Amino acid sequence: MSPEELTAAIDTLLRDHPPATTDPHDFFGARFDAGLAWVWVDPADGGSNAAPALQALVEQRLSDARAPHPGAYNPIGLGMCGPTLLAHGTPEQRAKYLRPLFTGHEVWSQLFSEPSAGSDVAGLATRARRDGDEWILDGQKVWTSFAHLASRGLILARTDPDVPKHQGITAFIVDMHAPGVDVRPLRQMTGEAEFNEVFFDGVRIPDSDRLGDVGAGWRVGTTTLMNERVSLGGALATRAEPGSEILDGYRVAASRGEGNPVRRDQAVRLWIEANVNHLTALRAAAGGNRGKPGPEGSVLKLTTAEYNRRAAEFQVDLLGIGGALVPGYELRRPTLPYGSSGTPATTTTFLRTRANTIEGGTSEILRNILGERVLGLPGDVRVDKGVAWKDVPR
Repeated sequence: MSPEELTAAIDTLLRDHPPATTDPHDFFGARFDAGLAWVWVDPADGGSNAAPALQALVEQRLSDARAPHPGAYNPIGLGMCGPTLLAHGTPEQRAKYLRPLFTGHEVWSQLFSEPSAGSDVAGLATRARRDGDEWILDGQKVWTSFAHLASRGLILARTDPDVPKHQGITAFIVDMHAPGVDVRPLRQMTGEAEFNEVFFDGVRIPDSDRLGDVGAGWRVGTTTLMNERVSLGGALATRAEPGSEILDGYRVAASRGEGNPVRRDQAVRLWIEANVNHLTALRAAAGGNRGKPGPEGSVLKLTTAEYNRRAAEFQVDLLGIGGALVPGYELRRPTLPYGSSGTPATTTTFLRTRANTIEGGTSEILRNILGERVLGLPGDVRVDKGVAWKDVPR
């Protein structure tokens, strides 16, 4: 599809489904059917067989029209699980799951991390055992965002303990309401419980919901993780787009200076950094349009997480002693659309940014990835290379 044809399709969508008066889920469904979900894929998958770069045209035109964004209604599904389904799902899986995922009727979660396998995801211990045309799942996952709202989950499980850890993993789509699934809240220091721990006790998964080949779960999971870094980094960078309130706030702080040249210097540095991160986000989005993001995703996630932490510290410092106060610590279970509860207090944001440098890959792990895969530096010493997972001390 040419840019002109794509523009015409966008105009038709906005005319027939005005964002101001159309239910967001209905709007997303019409957008998917019009081939404007992921424009570079086939029409059956919500695309138009258009050039990947034209996705930016769609997003900009819809943003200008104040159309709702599906990422707010299904952030994990749209940013991480959808691209993985596009890359590794069978035609039957894509036909079954992509449209309800995009419309937000089925919220998705990502089930990778475990209590003993955080940064070392490949060391996971959750087991899946074959039982005829089904798999039986047992184990525990942790730090699962929005699991309390999810209908589906993308999970990695150990299917062969007799081979090295990266080779014995398989990916599955799991029904989060199936018997044996237990979701429990994890209360954060902000009072919110967007994270969860999830227990699986004899959960049965049909083999038709296996994603990729048996033993190929690490390749599937890598696709998810790389898209996660683009998604998280892009979300943080979007908060500091040109013309945003954050950048305007830095300009005001720098112009006032509050009689403090150090504050002016900090404000200008943050303003520059925010603009650079926004440009990196555009590069990462362009590289990830086929579900195969490049190293820009790791760069973006690292820089935006560190920037977000410093920016929050700067804002709290400007409050003086008032920055030590928080609005409360009552347990709150976030709902979707994401961010609909309003902008959190500055101090709450400050506390939440502590997680930015951990979730989606710690800053330390990302520096390792950049050093080894971008700069070509030698990797860290690995004592478990070539060793069967069952023989690795845990």
